[in-house]
Amino acid sequence: MEQVTIQIADDSAYVSATKDSDALIELWCNEHCDLLYVVGAADGVVEHVRDQVGVRDDIREGNERVIVTEDCLKQHEEGYIETYVQRHDCLLLPPLRYEDGAKHVRVLALDSGRLGDFFNDINEDFPVDVASTQTVTVPVSGSPLAGLGRVSSELTHRQRAVLSTAWQEGYYEIPREVTTAELAAMFDLNRRTVEDHIRRAEQKLVGAFSEQLS
Repeated sequence: MEQVTIQIADDSAYVSATKDSDALIELWCNEHCDLLYVVGAADGVVEHVRDQVGVRDDIREGNERVIVTEDCLKQHEEGYIETYVQRHDCLLLPPLRYEDGAKHVRVLALDSGRLGDFFNDINEDFPVDVASTQTVTVPVSGSPLAGLGRVSSELTHRQRAVLSTAWQEGYYEIPREVTTAELAAMFDLNRRTVEDHIRRAEQKLVGAFSEQLS
């Protein structure tokens, strides 16, 4: 199987909501509504979502929010990603991720030909960049996406950048050579947002590594 992670620049509601913002949105579509996980500067994002698709429920804890929308985004959006995925017999891997004014999508296909056709089709309608590609094997013990190889594509661009910089600047040295406040200044983010990026990246990496130990 072949997997590609792409970035799509369009003017959809959630893409627009993350422009000029350090907010990250992850989306799970439930046909009648969307479940959104939002982290970062979310107030402007929530208002944008409210105007576009409506907000049914909004749970907030610190700089994290879980939102249930009134409608599903694809009811309001032409050229929704599932149209292209279904057309070429590919699989869309949730969640969709919106960050830095772009949509980040993972698509799986049983062969590279289908994936190539999908990419060429969607690239005719939207500016598309390929973030990563990989061949996915099916391990005997679990998920077809299990293992460390997939984790890099699951990290957001900001998570990878923050984690890499933290490592390079000595955050993981003993004693630490850089603080999260100093890392935040490097990225022009607040300290809590940087700490959240590090924590979530670590969670994904450790989770994948622990699978190899079991």
